[in-house]
Amino acid sequence: MTAEDIKNLREKTGAGVMDAKRALEEAGGDLDRAVQIIQEKGLVKAEKKADRATGAGLIYSYIHNERIGVLLDIRCETDFVARTEDFKGLAHDVAMQIAAMEPENVEALYAGPFIKDQGITVEKLVKGVIAKLGENIKVEKFCRYAL
Repeated sequence: MTAEDIKNLREKTGAGVMDAKRALEEAGGDLDRAVQIIQEKGLVKAEKKADRATGAGLIYSYIHNERIGVLLDIRCETDFVARTEDFKGLAHDVAMQIAAMEPENVEALYAGPFIKDQGITVEKLVKGVIAKLGENIKVEKFCRYAL
C-alpha cells in the first residue's frame, strides 16, 4: 500500500485519508474491494444521519429538450453544503432522473435504478453523497411537466 494508492482511493470515493488507509488495509491492498468497503461504511454513516433536520437546500430546475421540465426541492442541513458542487451535481442527477423516469412520488424515485448507473438505486446515490458530505440529504418534493 502506497501513498499513491491512498490518493487514488480518495479521488474515487471522497473518503478521508485515514478512512482510505484503513479500507486499503482491510482489503489487503485491493483497490476495488477498498472502494466497496468505503461505500458500505458510508451507507452506515448515512443511516445515522437520517433523522437530522434538513432546513437548507435548493430549488433546482432542469429542462430537457425544451419539452420536459422538472422543479426539484432537495434539502440538506446547511447552506454551506447546499452551495457545494457535489450537492448541486446530485440535484442535477436527480432532476435528470425525474425527467427520464417519470416517478410518481419520492418513494418511487428512490426505489428506481439510477439512469447513469443501473447497478444502484437513486436512494443509494443519495446515501453516497450523504456519506461524502457528512449531512443528511433528502428529496423533499418535485414536479415534472411535459408537452
